[in-house]
Amino acid sequence: MNPTQTLTDALAELSIETPSWGYGDSGTRFAVFPQPGRPRDVHERLQDAAEVHRLTGSAPRVALHFPWDATDDYAALRAHAESLGLGIGAVNPNLFQDPRYKLGSVTHPDPAVRRAATDHLLECVEIATALGSTAQSLWLADGTNYAGQDDLMARRGRLLGCLHEVYTALPEEQELLVEYKPFEPAFYATDIPDWGSAVLICHELGPRARVLVDFGHHLHGTNVEQIVAQLAAVGRLGGFHFNNRKYADDDLIVGSTNPFELFLVFCELIGSGQPLPRLTIDQSHNVENKVEAMLLSVVNLQEAYAKALLVDREVLAHRQREGDVLGAHEVLLDAYASDVRPLCAAARTARGASANPLEEFRASGYTERRAAERQSGTTTVKGLS
Repeated sequence: MNPTQTLTDALAELSIETPSWGYGDSGTRFAVFPQPGRPRDVHERLQDAAEVHRLTGSAPRVALHFPWDATDDYAALRAHAESLGLGIGAVNPNLFQDPRYKLGSVTHPDPAVRRAATDHLLECVEIATALGSTAQSLWLADGTNYAGQDDLMARRGRLLGCLHEVYTALPEEQELLVEYKPFEPAFYATDIPDWGSAVLICHELGPRARVLVDFGHHLHGTNVEQIVAQLAAVGRLGGFHFNNRKYADDDLIVGSTNPFELFLVFCELIGSGQPLPRLTIDQSHNVENKVEAMLLSVVNLQEAYAKALLVDREVLAHRQREGDVLGAHEVLLDAYASDVRPLCAAARTARGASANPLEEFRASGYTERRAAERQSGTTTVKGLS
């Protein structure tokens, strides 16, 4: 069997969504760091995404965020994406920047605020329909900072009431992805704090509600790959927001801090025997070149996936049955230690992409050309404005 051809076929199944917000200006809690050539609107963000797909061959869709990516003509936006060889990925509503949401959005004590939040979610359903998107990706900043600040059971009831309305409005081709986070910005009680809470919400909503796993949204020591296995087993794994963290939700480049965890997650995905779920990057590139960071992210995902494909499943299963603890562990270590970079480079080339995306990008002068074209105007899509 030709290993390059096998990997080429496998990479064809690896469809990664890059985030529009990962290409625009962003910052920390303290400052925004503008970069030369940063895109000024959603159309230019799509241009950068198209360059990432051209060089990697695995990033054919772009996740959008609203109102950050709002435009007057969604038919034209969809046509522009298609002209660049891209499709629109998940639509991400914004329920955390409006001043009205200080005490929550869909869980807010004030019915008028909840109505505004729900209306925005319904608007995003319409936007997704116009763009050909098949998913709403929902992360809530809702929560409380102090005991007694609000009634926790009442907040859950408000949340479900709003989401039931949104779920009922979803067309058949769209699913609702529910994300969780243990803390930040709420520091006493986050309204969807963990994967179990998210699963319970999905069960109450219906079969097209599934859980989205963000790598940064876990407490230290959490076994993310076990969560993935549990969700896949009950048919509620909706997809991922890929990033990495050292301390909390750092939004570092996926695979940069704990690449073994990333490899193990792909081992679980492959071992489940199910099609790969939605794979989306969610990162804030503040000190790195935006496109370079996205290229490295996609390459890291390709290599982690390739290593997971090398696991000898028959030998692994045999050693597991025999109770050979370290022998089974070594099967994974052998695959993880494999240098798959030449195979991935050959597989990208076979698909018409670049053997070395970062090297080719740096030599192309793309950043310099875009900087000359985009000399005026700026948009901040994550961080301070």
